[in-house]
Amino acid sequence: MLLHIIARGKIARSPEEELVTRYEKRLTWPVKLTELPETGGRIPDPQTPFKTVLLDERGKDLSSHRLARQLERWRDDGMRETRFVLGAADGHAQEERAEADLLLAFGSATWPHLLARAMLMEQLYRATSILAGHPYHRAG
Repeated sequence: MLLHIIARGKIARSPEEELVTRYEKRLTWPVKLTELPETGGRIPDPQTPFKTVLLDERGKDLSSHRLARQLERWRDDGMRETRFVLGAADGHAQEERAEADLLLAFGSATWPHLLARAMLMEQLYRATSILAGHPYHRAG
C-alpha cells in the first residue's frame, strides 16, 4: 500500500527536511511526498481504492500500535493508497474533515507544520516496523 504524504508548503533545506528524508529512506513500504502551494494547487488523483487521513488538532490521538493496526487493516482490505494530508496554516475546511476516513492528531499540542511532517514520517516508519516485527519500536 502506498503511503502518500500531501503537504501544503515547501519544506526546503532544513533540519526537518533532513528528518523527513531519513525516515523516507528507511521505510520499506512505498512512499510518495507531494508538496502543494499554501493555496491552490492540484492534489494528484489517488490510486483506488484509497483512504484519506487528515492531520488535524481535533483528530484522534492514536498510539503507534493503533496506527500500525489501522494501516494493517486498510492494507489487508485491499487499499492501494493511504493519503496523509497536512493542511496549510489555517488547517482543513469542515468539508475536508467530514470526508476524511480518519482525523489524526499528535496530542493536544499545536506543532509547527514542518515538524509535524517529520513526526508523521517517523510514525509511519514506526508503524511499518511494528507490523514487520522489527525491534525499532520498544513498547513498555
